[in-house]
Amino acid sequence: MKAFRIFIALFFVLSLFSLTYAIHETIPAETQITLPGADAAKLYEYITKSGPYTLWDLWPGKARMYPGTQPHGDFLTTYVNTAGIFGIKDKKGSMPEGTIIAKENYGSDKKFIALSVMYKINGYNPAGADWFWAKYDMHGKVLAAGRAEACIKCHEKKKDNDYLFTGGLRK
Repeated sequence: MKAFRIFIALFFVLSLFSLTYAIHETIPAETQITLPGADAAKLYEYITKSGPYTLWDLWPGKARMYPGTQPHGDFLTTYVNTAGIFGIKDKKGSMPEGTIIAKENYGSDKKFIALSVMYKINGYNPAGADWFWAKYDMHGKVLAAGRAEACIKCHEKKKDNDYLFTGGLRK
């Protein structure tokens, strides 16, 4: 009888652990730190100090320093936060709210020149798939931010892929 109680208790604990893990894998908790709003300075603070983008996953299938194109640079490294990784895996055609994509831009000499960021904020810019755009120089100075016309105009070519060139979001 005692062995049966131990078995039931162990089964209950393992079931609870499995359920908790499944919920986390379905709905990830990005962090306890509140995501910044549509503010380039706060976004930079978040991605460099509060939740450093360099600790995020690389875009699946992309290595560091892969060949790039202008206006981003000759070489790129693209990082994606947890929300974005789930959006890529879901293959639903668009990224979820809270997705942040940070793309390091490098020159032909492979020296860091800028950081380009896309940040999905629900309701921010429905006509542009709710992306907040930002570009920073090598020191973090804001070069462009918000509904950046040049960014939107170029990325509109990939409107059917949630404005993303890096990889496909559909099955």
